[in-house]
Amino acid sequence: MANKGRQSRSVLTINGRIRLRRRWWHDAQTGSIAPADESLDRSGATITPGALELACRENLSATSFAKAAANLARTAQLTLSAEQLRKEVEAAGRRVLEAQQSGRIETAWKAEDCRLPGDKEGKTRIYTGCDGVMVPVVTEAEKLKRRAAIKAKRRRCGKKCRPLPPRKHGADLAWKEFKVVYFYSEDMRHQHVGFTHRNHEAAGKLMRREADRLRFRQATQRVAVVDGATWIREQMQLHLAELDGLGLDFYHLSENVHRARREVFGDDAPEGRTWADELMHVFKHDGYGTAWDRLVQWRAKLARSRKKCKAADRLLKYVATRQEMIRYPAFRAKGWQIGSGPTESQCKLCTKRLKGHGRRWDRPNATAVAALDTLDRSGQWQNFWPNASPAAV
Repeated sequence: MANKGRQSRSVLTINGRIRLRRRWWHDAQTGSIAPADESLDRSGATITPGALELACRENLSATSFAKAAANLARTAQLTLSAEQLRKEVEAAGRRVLEAQQSGRIETAWKAEDCRLPGDKEGKTRIYTGCDGVMVPVVTEAEKLKRRAAIKAKRRRCGKKCRPLPPRKHGADLAWKEFKVVYFYSEDMRHQHVGFTHRNHEAAGKLMRREADRLRFRQATQRVAVVDGATWIREQMQLHLAELDGLGLDFYHLSENVHRARREVFGDDAPEGRTWADELMHVFKHDGYGTAWDRLVQWRAKLARSRKKCKAADRLLKYVATRQEMIRYPAFRAKGWQIGSGPTESQCKLCTKRLKGHGRRWDRPNATAVAALDTLDRSGQWQNFWPNASPAAV
C-alpha cells in the first residue's frame, strides 16, 4: 500500500479534546485506511460516550442548544458548536428510542416493586395515565422561508457549494399534539414515562409495550385515572384490558360542572357556587346515580332559557358518556386515587425543554430530545450509560 503520510484527527473526550496524527495508507483495491484507528476507536466517532453524556445532561435543563453549548464549555471546558451539539443530542435521543423499542434498556423497576405502604400482605398497585400535550413545530411556510434564506446566503458568498440535501416538509399547523404515557406507584417512588409524536393508535401501542416491560399484569391492583378524552378511554380499553379500574379525573369533571355553573348562574352568583359544590360532593360520596338524578331535576327547571338549557345539556352529555368512569365512592373505598394530577404534571415536565420563546421542532427531533428527558425521569439513565468511558485497547 502507498504511504499517504500523516493526517490529523480530533476527538472530543470527557477530559478535553485530543488531536491525533496517524499514518494513512492507500491501495487501489481496498481504498484508504488508517490502521491506528482500529485500535483507538473502531466506530470512528468524533465524540466519546462520556463527552456525549455530559452534552445530553446539559441539554436537559437548557433553554436552547446554544445555551447548552455555552454551559458545557463553562462547566466542563468541552467545546462544541450549538449546531454540532444539537445533532449529537438528537442522534443520542434516536438511539434511546430504538433501544426502548427493542427492549435493550432495562426498566428501573417492575410491578413487584410497587408495594403498598404499610400493607402487610405484600399487595402491589400501579397507576397509569395518558394525555395529549401541544408542542410547537416547524410549519411548511417556515421551512420554505429558511430554505430561501440559506440559498440567498450562498449566493452572497460567491463560492460554489455542495447541493443542499432534500428539504423536509413542515407541518400544516404551528402546534401539534404529542402523547404522554405514564406509569407510577402509590408513593410516587417508581415512575416510568413514554412519549410519542404519533397518533392515538401509536399511543395505545406504546401503553401496551411499556406495560409489558413493567409486568403490569402481575400487579395486584391496576388503576387508570385519566381525563375525559374519548381516544384515551378507547385506547386503554383496547390495550389495557387487565385494568381493575378506569376512572375519570375528578378535577376535569369539576371543570365541566363549573363551566355549566357560570353559564347558568353567572360568574359570581353564590347560589351557583353552592349548587356546584353540593353536586361535586354527591359525585364524590354518593356516586353517579344520585348525581344524575339531581342533574336531571336541575335541567327540568331551566326549560324557559335556551342558553341555560344548552349549557345543561352539554353537561348531561359529558356525564352520561362517561358513566362507567365516574366511580368515586368505589375508588375511595379501595384507597385508589381519583385525580390525574401526576400525569398532568409529567406532561409539563416532559415538554419543558420543547416549549419556550422561539423554539420550533420537527416532530421526530422533538421526540428524540424528549426521549432523553423521559429516560432520566424513568430512572433508566444509568442503564443507557452504565459506563461513560469504556476502556480503550
